[in-house]
Amino acid sequence: MNIALIAHDKKKNDLVQFVEAYQTTFAEHQLYATGTTGLRIHEATGLQIHRFNSGPLGGDQEIGALIAQNKMDIVIFFRDPLTAQPHEPDVTALVRLCDVYSIPLATNMGTAEVLIHGLNRGDLTWRNVIHESQGESNESNE
Repeated sequence: MNIALIAHDKKKNDLVQFVEAYQTTFAEHQLYATGTTGLRIHEATGLQIHRFNSGPLGGDQEIGALIAQNKMDIVIFFRDPLTAQPHEPDVTALVRLCDVYSIPLATNMGTAEVLIHGLNRGDLTWRNVIHESQGESNESNE
């Protein structure tokens, strides 16, 4: 599965700890992240992560482009609801795209944990059908 990892500044530590806790699961999938978040996760875990720009510099939109092409399977975006974000329209657009394309989205640790447990149980294999119907070979989704 292709998994996007994003976190607002005050939530980056939480996301790093979350990925560390489920590192063996994340190691089995393709990871994508916005700039600083991806760097911090890589430094803490050694996991390979495709890094985009930071969120305010367009990273959210780069991930959104993959969602719009149905090339993202899960988005984990630890949002900070207590701090105004200068790129809030980009964040809103990303959340909207997840809804439009039925991409599972976790915006907090509780929901992210449910998604990861579902991923481990095979609950998200329906995403393979999406890829197959688009003529993609996505054997890494097993």
